[in-house]
Amino acid sequence: MDLSTTYLGLELKNPLVASASPLSRSLDSARRLEDAGMAALVMYSLFEEELLNEEQALEYFMHGHDIGNAEATSPLPVPDGYHSGLDDYLEHLHRLKQAIDVPVIASLNGISTSGWVENGRQLQEAGADALELNTYHIAANIAESGTEIEARYVELLTQLRQQVSIPIAVKLSPQFSSLAELAQRLAVAGADGLVLFNRFYQPDIDLETLEVIPSLQLSTPNELLLRMRWIALLHGRVDLSLAATGGVHGTEQVLKVLLAGADAAQMCSALLQHGPGRLTEILGELTQWLEKHEYASLRQLIGSVSQQKTNDPAAFERANYMKVLGSYTPPPGVWN
Repeated sequence: MDLSTTYLGLELKNPLVASASPLSRSLDSARRLEDAGMAALVMYSLFEEELLNEEQALEYFMHGHDIGNAEATSPLPVPDGYHSGLDDYLEHLHRLKQAIDVPVIASLNGISTSGWVENGRQLQEAGADALELNTYHIAANIAESGTEIEARYVELLTQLRQQVSIPIAVKLSPQFSSLAELAQRLAVAGADGLVLFNRFYQPDIDLETLEVIPSLQLSTPNELLLRMRWIALLHGRVDLSLAATGGVHGTEQVLKVLLAGADAAQMCSALLQHGPGRLTEILGELTQWLEKHEYASLRQLIGSVSQQKTNDPAAFERANYMKVLGSYTPPPGVWN
């Protein structure tokens, strides 16, 4: 069975991509994922905030040492062998490219144009096969409109595209009032694909200390429905490669996003929970399903149940809204 697919213009041996996670920090983990069947690897994210904080701390140390010291007349030189977070990321990218044979996609996490354009160019020079622009942004500024935020996304992509020639995927959240229109604008600005959707981690409150604390919740298969719906709505309408991320845990989820129109299925939580063997299981079951249903190749499957091709296009929009709301039946005895 031919399981190959094309994602961001990259030819992949199958649709399973390891999404950005701590697993990419280890060469051994990356090799094990490749041996199990991984078709491409998204590196852990290079965070804008971390680089900015690092630069500010270095600037203060180099140029602020003379505060209160009359004998200090010039900035300190940068120590020999000093490695920034960007340097470490570039070196690890280079090592990954040497360690595995599948495409390696670098991940930039941020939303401002400051530094990202130059960083993207350096990632390309270090050997990245593509860039994933992870636009993780909480729109909490009451003085900033949705239009302004969307314009920043497009401007960042436009500037980055002017500096790099490798494919760029934009990883979006679902929290836009007109996601389809934004997708089209990103395509015009130079995006090669979209990754749907980013998962925002929600803070919690400790009832004993009354402190706000981080809360890590791995994805569940239930989260797939939102991704599948929007992939089905966008497939064939925008000139973009599509990938699903968030909720892809097994063969069933992989098949659904491919039928909806995804070119690739990104996995993270399932790999953290079950290990690299999960990839091998899915590939075997995927092959069996395609053979049972008499498909000649995986590409024949992709998008065959997108909104443009399904027998009931309205099902992906509002048509079944009332039917779904009225379909729930309480357990026996609850309201009796």
